[in-house]
Amino acid sequence: MAVDGLLAADSDMHVMEPADLWQRYMDPRWGHAIPVGLEEIERDMRVKVKNEVLLRLGPMRLQAAGRAWKADQDSAFAHAETQRWDSASQVTAMEMEHLDSAVFFPSRGLFVLAMQSTDHIGPNGLEPELATAISQGYNDWMADFVAGCERPGRVFGAAMLAPHDVGAAVEELNRNVERGFVAAFLTPGMIDNLPWHDKKYDPLWREAERLNVPVCFHGGGITSLKPDFAFSDHLDKLMLWHPFNQPLGIMFVATCFTSGGILERFPTLKVALLEGNCSWAPFMMYRLDEHWEWTGRFEAPDLRMKPSEYLLRNCYLSCEADETPAVHYFEDYGDDNVVFSTDYPHADSKFPHATKAFMELPFEESTKKKLLWDNYAKLYNLPEIAPMTVEER
Repeated sequence: MAVDGLLAADSDMHVMEPADLWQRYMDPRWGHAIPVGLEEIERDMRVKVKNEVLLRLGPMRLQAAGRAWKADQDSAFAHAETQRWDSASQVTAMEMEHLDSAVFFPSRGLFVLAMQSTDHIGPNGLEPELATAISQGYNDWMADFVAGCERPGRVFGAAMLAPHDVGAAVEELNRNVERGFVAAFLTPGMIDNLPWHDKKYDPLWREAERLNVPVCFHGGGITSLKPDFAFSDHLDKLMLWHPFNQPLGIMFVATCFTSGGILERFPTLKVALLEGNCSWAPFMMYRLDEHWEWTGRFEAPDLRMKPSEYLLRNCYLSCEADETPAVHYFEDYGDDNVVFSTDYPHADSKFPHATKAFMELPFEESTKKKLLWDNYAKLYNLPEIAPMTVEER
């Protein structure tokens, strides 16, 4: 397709999974514990897991006039809703955004594993074996979804991993890389209150480094994990908690991987910090660097570089379609580790005009080229391709 002659790719294009995904793709012997997607509210992304409904809604009140979805999104998503968000509708969405390639991430799947384990909180938690089975079911469905797009070499899956069982997550990573998945994804919230730099997770980082596949972190919504990056106990409206949720989760992950020492232990591991913006990074990295210089000599003697240097060497951040402040990131840190996403098909997306909006941002043309394709291909280890032609539609 190309945009103004540039290849264009979505680094984390979402799918809208069917409500019965896990009922169709999990062993029926899991019985009533199999997750079930809900379809009670408009474009419902919630999923029931055991006794939990995730994502969690905020306090209920008499419904005010208005809705989170914009009126023009009804027509924009009409094709996908008519086709029940199938593979063909995903390809149509790519064409509407002039995308030549995309890596697919979930919607319901962002929340389905967001529970503490039974090892930590007892029977109200998520059994590690069940968590693994949930991830396997999603990944099997995603493999079929990607195949149904009939765009080999252009569309790819990111594998869901369940950190409740690190050994099983390592096996699941291998299983999916072998069949063409180009990344793994996790959510920022802590399982069993263990931060990501806890050495329990080192086997997973070690295997991702060996396989040369990125580990991607992508937050979303209010779940049962802590910390609650949305401050949902105190902020009761979407316009209050949502601005915090995505960026703060990503900042937490960035801190674990840089100041927490993961990227010192695994110097070639690639980490993607997705849908959390990039404009915060110069300030946050200034703070982390300042504290490394202050207390690092005795609190983190193994760190041989500033946290910001680990970020620039190993991490990729994402830029929203209208993120004008990102220009300050490029001024401070350059444009070699930022990627682009449309955020299709979520309510805060600019779809079907996200790519067009991005092209109107006050960035250098060379920067736009890197964000739309070069950095995406580098992150996911993909070769250059020709723009999608009319015949391929």
